[in-house]
Amino acid sequence: MPRPIVLIHGYSANSTAFSEWEKKLESHYKNTDVIVIHTASYKSLTNEITIKDIAEAFDRVLRSYIEDEEFDAIVHSTGMLVIRAWLTTYAYAADVSRRSRLKHLIGLAPATFGSPLAHKGRSWLGSVMKGNQILGPDFMEAGNLILDNLELGSRFTWDLAHLDLIGSAQDKPEHKPYYGEDDKTPYVFIFCGNKGYDGLSGLANTPGSDGTVRWAGCALNTRKFIVDLTQDPSQNKDKALKERSKPDEHPQHQIDIPLVLVDGHNHETILNSPSKDLVDLVVQALDVSDRDSFGRWTAKAKAHMDILKNEKGDKWEEWQQFIIRVVDERLDPVTEWNVQFFMKDKDGKEFWLDEKSDLHVHTYARDKSLRCFHVNLSKQKLESLSELCMKLIVSSGTSLVAYYGYGSGKITVDGELQESDGRWDAQLKLDHLLKAEVKFFCPFTTTLIEIRLNREPMPINRAKENNILTFA
Repeated sequence: MPRPIVLIHGYSANSTAFSEWEKKLESHYKNTDVIVIHTASYKSLTNEITIKDIAEAFDRVLRSYIEDEEFDAIVHSTGMLVIRAWLTTYAYAADVSRRSRLKHLIGLAPATFGSPLAHKGRSWLGSVMKGNQILGPDFMEAGNLILDNLELGSRFTWDLAHLDLIGSAQDKPEHKPYYGEDDKTPYVFIFCGNKGYDGLSGLANTPGSDGTVRWAGCALNTRKFIVDLTQDPSQNKDKALKERSKPDEHPQHQIDIPLVLVDGHNHETILNSPSKDLVDLVVQALDVSDRDSFGRWTAKAKAHMDILKNEKGDKWEEWQQFIIRVVDERLDPVTEWNVQFFMKDKDGKEFWLDEKSDLHVHTYARDKSLRCFHVNLSKQKLESLSELCMKLIVSSGTSLVAYYGYGSGKITVDGELQESDGRWDAQLKLDHLLKAEVKFFCPFTTTLIEIRLNREPMPINRAKENNILTFA
């Protein structure tokens, strides 16, 4: 018999959102085996509820209905964060059994890294459009904590990615990502519509999205780079930077989980009007049972994307997200910073990644050390790049404390401050990342970058004296 299938809806929805998918699945399995479908319905329009609360509630109900049985899950939008939060709640103890119970994870337009609409939902207009319309203590509430979790570059999605995608949470590299190519972990399949909303709803559309979630923010094949600039500036700079700006991962842990764009669908129609081709791909995904069948399905998904790319021609766009976090040597957040990427092609043409090249930047409201960069790779001619530079400007806001490290243009190699405003400015060559085994530029993915700096009382080079504290 097929395993039970659990359906988890997204933000501001309820169990009726999956009614069409229930019909499709029941119709497919009616001539074979009996299938049991459990459709979740949770509250999201309450300001005090978090995604972790929903995950805990999910676990309690799950134990009541299917106890310790294996199951499959189909999730839409925020439902992806609910199931991932459930998987990682007790890292790394009970989560091992949870990983082995969940056999297939199907993401329909999943908000894996949030949504560009989330921060707008916390406004008064968001309350009017999406707020709770039932009279009572939660009237007009829009679920502020959930929307905070869903904001681009949020601390919630940053931490969650380190738990289940990067596999290096808590500085324990032996912990592998939660998703793999065999039956010891869930098989993952990701789908998203390739167009935005029509009509008045189209006012919410943003480039490179299905109207609500970004294509690049759906997939689970995330990578992380650490740019560690905390070493003494007088050290061997070239060697040190290559060693300290590299992928924070173990290649043997990573698998390819391709995104499948579904032609003609947006964030709503992928749920309420799924095409036959989409339903067939999902049913075939649920049949994957080993490494070989997963490989065959992945090859079919890539072929589907190649056909769609050829059909779209010049209208085809490939986007990538970068979530950058800047911290000091104690891993405390650095909030006043600016980063720019400068590139040069093989013909010597120089250009910056900016708004002219379809670069969109969002700063996470609650922690400005985190920012999300969204770039259209189709305009960058990546195959011809020969140089990649990063310009970083950081300010402490005071002359009493300064940031410094590799490449500093404001502090000498002896630690003397060249300017008195605590500002730090450096331009760093990252050419080696263009040739790295793990690609720095990779379409339809989210790449995490953590930049580490020193933060010290001034002046830096006086071992027994500084401007903050002295002995009388």
